[in-house]
Amino acid sequence: MKEKQHTNRLDKTFFNRDVLDVAPDLLGKVLVRHFDDSSVVRYVISEVEAYRGEEDAACHAHKGRTVRTEVMYHEGGVVYVYLIYGMYWLLNFVTGSENAPQAVLIRGVKELVGPGRLGRALELDKSFYGESLNDSSRLWVEHDSMQSGLQYETTRRIGIDYASDEWRNKRWRFVLK
Repeated sequence: MKEKQHTNRLDKTFFNRDVLDVAPDLLGKVLVRHFDDSSVVRYVISEVEAYRGEEDAACHAHKGRTVRTEVMYHEGGVVYVYLIYGMYWLLNFVTGSENAPQAVLIRGVKELVGPGRLGRALELDKSFYGESLNDSSRLWVEHDSMQSGLQYETTRRIGIDYASDEWRNKRWRFVLK
């Protein structure tokens, strides 16, 4: 089974593309979490949002490079987690090239709706910050050949009331139909 995980794992080249290409391509992919007790869960990604650089007023990198956003300035294929409300770790995948901060928020999987619920189910914490999806033994994404030809819809992103109308109205949320 371990061999299959590595064979189907998405490599760095998948994530080294623009966030608006990566985000919809993540739909139908399988998010895999290997826990310390050796149990493994697999979730089909069903909802994501794209955040695109310092110009995007809804993106954490909008105000520039900070301790919190440092990993967003790395080459795509690493994990960006952050804590909200003091209790939910949200999962993001950095995309694109170095020094071009972009990330995809994983908002939901077929079994769980909501990024906070997903973070809890995956038992995320700060230790995942900057982890390579290419090399991690705890978290990665796999291609699922059974999930080809999926249809999705685009909508406005959620929970970004702090951003201007221009950025709130971007249809950069992608949801499986």
